[in-house]
Amino acid sequence: MAAQTNKGLNLSLIKRILSYTAPYKALFYGAVLITLLLSALAVVRPLLISTALNDFVVKERSLTGLNKICLLIFGFLILEALCQIVNIRVTNLLGQNIVRDLRNQVYKHILHLKNTYFDTTPVGTLVTRAISDIESLSDVFAQGFIVISGDVVMLIIFIVVMFVKNWILALLALSTIPLLFFATALFKRGVKKSFTQVRNAVAALNTFTQEHLTGMRLVQLFNREEKELEKFRLINRQHRTANIKSILYYSIFFPVVEILSSFSIALIIWFAGVKGHAYQINLGDITFFVMMINMLFRPIRMLADRLNTLQMGIVSAERVFKVLDTNEHISREGKIKFEAVKQGIEFKKVSFAYKADQYVLNNVSFTIKAGQTVALVGATGAGKSTIINLLSRFYEYNSGQILIDGTEIRDFELESLRKNTGVVLQDVYLFNDTIFNNITLNNPDIKMEQVIHATKEIGLYDYILSLPDGFNYQVTERGQSLSSGQRQLIAFIRAYVYQPSIFILDEATATIDTRTEQLIQLAVDKISEGRTSIIIAHRLSTIKHVDKIMVFDKGEVIEQGSIKELLESDSRFKKLYELQNKSEVLN
Repeated sequence: MAAQTNKGLNLSLIKRILSYTAPYKALFYGAVLITLLLSALAVVRPLLISTALNDFVVKERSLTGLNKICLLIFGFLILEALCQIVNIRVTNLLGQNIVRDLRNQVYKHILHLKNTYFDTTPVGTLVTRAISDIESLSDVFAQGFIVISGDVVMLIIFIVVMFVKNWILALLALSTIPLLFFATALFKRGVKKSFTQVRNAVAALNTFTQEHLTGMRLVQLFNREEKELEKFRLINRQHRTANIKSILYYSIFFPVVEILSSFSIALIIWFAGVKGHAYQINLGDITFFVMMINMLFRPIRMLADRLNTLQMGIVSAERVFKVLDTNEHISREGKIKFEAVKQGIEFKKVSFAYKADQYVLNNVSFTIKAGQTVALVGATGAGKSTIINLLSRFYEYNSGQILIDGTEIRDFELESLRKNTGVVLQDVYLFNDTIFNNITLNNPDIKMEQVIHATKEIGLYDYILSLPDGFNYQVTERGQSLSSGQRQLIAFIRAYVYQPSIFILDEATATIDTRTEQLIQLAVDKISEGRTSIIIAHRLSTIKHVDKIMVFDKGEVIEQGSIKELLESDSRFKKLYELQNKSEVLN
């Protein structure tokens, strides 16, 4: 995509924006035709009024003729009003259709981005791109391309008709236009800069507000309310300053336009008073040019505003297209449908770095047989969670291979791989919806009977019924109306109801009470039956039942074996196990 320049509009970007009108050609061309019709109609009323004054007021003084031409003027006025209504309706409908399509496209694109993109891009920025920036594109069509084209055509028609009518008065009327264009250029430049600052301030406000509302508990826990309020006030002050600057430009520009138009009118009246007889200037001519000056200066004044609206729409479009042009997608070239692990999962010399040259996995190799339950243990940052991120293909490994039954996971269909991989994380995310919908994720293929059967199988049916309204209990945003343990239990049901072949438990019992842990342990035992399971745990007492334990340290597997084998040897795991048991006894 070509870069935006300060000297003019980005033509390639404009072409790309206009490409979104393709499905709405009838609306687009209809808007163009109506705009051109309005441009032509605008000059008719002043001409008719001039004729009425000259022919039926000054010369003939005919009431009949005056009545007829007044009815004609009224008819054209009604026609012009109807065209305006249709024009506003069509251009806004066109703009809103394009906004809808583009927003759908952007959201669909965001849904398939890699996690690395979300790691480096603030959520508030993406919200601004998907909502505010796209909404501003509606103005590009409602007040941009088509309307600006109509204004330009109108100005040309006005100037031509004025010179045909009386070239001397036309020159006088247009004498202040150079000053107007100079003022317009200054205004456009200043408002463009202030509008850019406003857009940046809006993005900053969205980002700050979203982050701090999400993390409000942390803010309150550490008594940061006043400090964060000061930060918000600073960002809000920058937003206010940017808006006031743009208003300042308008408050100066519009009075300047009024002064220049009044000066042109004064010149017309002065010249008609001094040289009127010599140049045969009559009342109709004076009235016509006074009206034309008002009508001429209005589109020129609005043109500057609309050009800025267009410019800001293009700046917003550039930001939106930058998101669309982000190619950080997980590859979906795999064609093999994944259904179940039949032989096993193998990591062969896998290396991975979230950031360049900062590897969190270094030539990791291990095998998990089909149906085995394997525990990954180790210090924070050792690479345990990265294993499941790579296996679920949230990130792409830099080198090596990850194989399921001898087939590299990139060769499997991404949808089928994830559908058959059930993951329960420590930090469970629940949506503002019913428990049933949070379990099924609004999947119409999963019926209530299946959910009830699944909850009974893993022993959580009575727990769900103990909640108000049972499966219809309304969960608040992010599941804040439920305890951490309750959210974990719902996540277990959600994972189990999809009947995955691979089950992954990521430190899900690290922050819950003993009773809930017992329920979860029973659920883990049930879910793990006949499945290839990977459990990440800091509480080593919860993994006594596993088939194999792998100990990670600094991105490498340093030990692996059964719990019996590791405890009987002088292993790192044995030291961790004894240290944790001693700590639990002391507590």
